[in-house]
Amino acid sequence: MPAIEVKNVSFTKNNNEILQRFSCTFEKGRITALIGPSGAGKTSLLKLLNGLHSPSSGEITIDGQSIQSINLVELRKKVGMALQSAPMIKGTVYDNLNLPKALFNDSLEEHAAYELLAQVKLNIKLDQPAKELSGGQKQRLSIARTLVNRPQVLLLDEITSSLDPASVKEVEKLILSIHEMYQTTIIWITHDVGQAIKVTDDFVMMEEGTFITGGSSKNMMKSNHPRLTQFLAGEIE
Repeated sequence: MPAIEVKNVSFTKNNNEILQRFSCTFEKGRITALIGPSGAGKTSLLKLLNGLHSPSSGEITIDGQSIQSINLVELRKKVGMALQSAPMIKGTVYDNLNLPKALFNDSLEEHAAYELLAQVKLNIKLDQPAKELSGGQKQRLSIARTLVNRPQVLLLDEITSSLDPASVKEVEKLILSIHEMYQTTIIWITHDVGQAIKVTDDFVMMEEGTFITGGSSKNMMKSNHPRLTQFLAGEIE
C-alpha cells in the first residue's frame, strides 16, 4: 500500500513552473531515493510533502488522506524533515532537540531527550552549546529532532553531502537502524548513486519537474532508460 501518492501535481513559484503534472507513489515502510539533476524539483517536492509549500494543482495523499485536509500541526508530526545544512537554533543541545515540542507549547522530558540522543549514537550533554558540535554531530542531532514526534514519513534532503566519508557511513547506518526500528517510510534526496543503491529500496528519478522513471534501486544500473543512463554516466548534472 502506498504511504504517499502524488497525483498530477504542479507547483509554480515566482512565475516559475517547478513541478509539472508530477505523479508517483512512495510505498509504505520503504526507503526511496529521489534522484535527478540539480534543479529537477526534488527539494520542492519534499517541501510539498511536508506542507512547507502548497501545490498549484493536483493532489497529495498520505495513507489515502489528502494533505490539504490535514491540520498543519498534525502534518508536521506525521512528516519529519532533515536538511543538508542541519540548521541549529542558538542555544543548547536540548533547546534544539526540544524545538518540535516548543513550537506547540510543549516540552520534551529529559529522559526522553537522552533516549533520542542514544538512538542516534550521540554521547553528548543536553546543556552543551549546539554551536560546539561537529558537522556530523549536528546532522545526528537534526535527525534526532525529526524523531521527536515519531513521524510516519521521514524526508531527507542530501543529509550526507557535506560530511566526511566516516560520518557518511555512520549516518547511513543510523538511517537504516531507524528504518528497522520504526518501519518509517523514508524519502531520501541523494546525488550519490552508490549510496542510493546501497541504502535504499526504490528510486524515483525527476527532471525539470517531471517524473522520468523509477524502480528497484538494486536494478538501477541495469536500466536502459535513456535519461537515467545519461544521468548515471554523469552526462546530466
